[in-house]
Amino acid sequence: MKKYNREQSREVINELLVEIFNRILAIEGQNLKDKGIKLSMSEVHVIEAIKVVDEPTMSNVAKKLGITIGSLTTSINTLFQKGYVTRERDSEDRRKVVVGLLPKALDVLSEHDAFHKEMIDSVFLDLELEKDELLIESLEKLSSYFKK
Repeated sequence: MKKYNREQSREVINELLVEIFNRILAIEGQNLKDKGIKLSMSEVHVIEAIKVVDEPTMSNVAKKLGITIGSLTTSINTLFQKGYVTRERDSEDRRKVVVGLLPKALDVLSEHDAFHKEMIDSVFLDLELEKDELLIESLEKLSSYFKK
């Protein structure tokens, strides 16, 4: 294995993270297109966030995604027009807009989850990760850093 100085390590890690992130998005986007799903990965991630937040209000979904409510509104409008989501004012607090998923969105999430399962299964198979606790620990620390 090649030895790197501190600056070289930084450059290599940066390049690898960007390359992995972009490659996963590209492969996943192509997978959805191959299945006839005409959504951007951003739209899929909005659908996913709606599913996982406790109370799917616009503000909670925007917070989960780390975006502004204005940006989310643009995505929700598109997803609403395409028939993936519902949106309505909360009956008790009219300031809140609650969003929901239609069956079409759940189908997308099923494909999205299947892609991720296949990707992780492949990674474990190809890289024998069961034996590599250091990589798992490093990824946990990396994830924790980006959540801050």
